[in-house]
Amino acid sequence: MSRTAYKRILLKLSGEVLAGDQGFGIDPIKATQLATEIKSVHEMGVSIGLIIGAGNIFRGMQAASKGMERVTGDYLGMLSTIINAISLQDALEKVGVETRTLSAITVTKIAEPYIRRRALRHLDKGRVVIVAGGTGNPYFTTDTAAALRATELQSEVLLKGTKVNGVYDKDPVVNSDAIHFNEITYSEVLSKNLRVMDLTAITLCKENSLPIRVFNINNSGDLKKVVEGENIGTLIRD
Repeated sequence: MSRTAYKRILLKLSGEVLAGDQGFGIDPIKATQLATEIKSVHEMGVSIGLIIGAGNIFRGMQAASKGMERVTGDYLGMLSTIINAISLQDALEKVGVETRTLSAITVTKIAEPYIRRRALRHLDKGRVVIVAGGTGNPYFTTDTAAALRATELQSEVLLKGTKVNGVYDKDPVVNSDAIHFNEITYSEVLSKNLRVMDLTAITLCKENSLPIRVFNINNSGDLKKVVEGENIGTLIRD
């Protein structure tokens, strides 16, 4: 078993990552690639909790800005995270990783209800636990759900896998002069208004001294390197 920097992680993936190059929906090939990356860490003996967003299917806040009631939009977003979770569960099980999906919204035909003790028991048995349905409440993002579940499930770090390799002072996709941070504090993220995670998520991590590592999940092997302790992406802590 390889030496790792963490025994338990909570991996937060953006929904867009699951869409692959097609930009929308679910790309089965990308799901398999992600499952293989996660498997490489699971085989190291690391306990893995997983949350995936819904941006590849539906964004509640965008729908609200176009006239849909915010609560309705948020619930549709939470349902979309369940679709993504089941898709990733399927990909993980096909590469030989035992996985359980637990949902904050009751959908007993396809997922277990999220109960903290049950989730911990699955983790202790070596299963990857995918937590779907956000927090089960509107007005909270999947970033906040990730911070909450990471704390509840006793994770040592919150790993945020995105399409960019860390935190910048502005969007690096449209600004070639964007400055990359190797390390930054929670307070600096808030004061600089950096759009890493929402205010509630950052505050929750800060109050519980839960470090956040932001990295590019599309770079093959980077997830494993992060778990091994390599300084990849950006580390957020006090």
